[in-house]
Amino acid sequence: MQRQGSIGGSAAFRIRVTGGVLLVAHLAFVAWFTLRPLDVPWVMPANLRPFDGLRADLALGWAEAARRIGGGLVLLAPLGVLLPMASGRLTASPWASLLNTVTAGALLSLGIELLQTGVPGQVVDIDSLFLNTAGVALAHVALVPAGRSWLRRRTLARLPRTALPPEEPAQGRTPTIPRVGIAPWSDALPPSSP
Repeated sequence: MQRQGSIGGSAAFRIRVTGGVLLVAHLAFVAWFTLRPLDVPWVMPANLRPFDGLRADLALGWAEAARRIGGGLVLLAPLGVLLPMASGRLTASPWASLLNTVTAGALLSLGIELLQTGVPGQVVDIDSLFLNTAGVALAHVALVPAGRSWLRRRTLARLPRTALPPEEPAQGRTPTIPRVGIAPWSDALPPSSP
């Protein structure tokens, strides 16, 4: 029996290692970018009301709003691809993969927001949590299913036909013994002591 995703052996291993290295590098960049102290004369108060930050960004004009909202979407978006890549599975349920990836992205974004409470110049913003999570989901939906499908086709095309696992033939009905019945309930109980 083969492990799930073990088709392609060394290719899956290379993808897993590359994904892990890129994931660590991206997380190091995100930690540096979001948790470095900023030297600013004043800071906005923390935004804990959903969508207030987005409304404020839209009030600044479309160019500034696109830059700020786009930055929030792009910051953690690579996790949508790197987390499944680091797992190295070529066959996985698309919905389970999306749910796992988005949950991990949301928890990482929440962790960043909580750590920013102790960093001078950084402000907690609930909308960045939503934007980061949406960016992870969009990147995952846009790239991961198509990438897995392409890798499966490529891997299966390279394998010789004899390397594929053989199909198991149908085994037929489960054999039964016709003359053995089920014991009645009263016969199955041990005799009671007086």
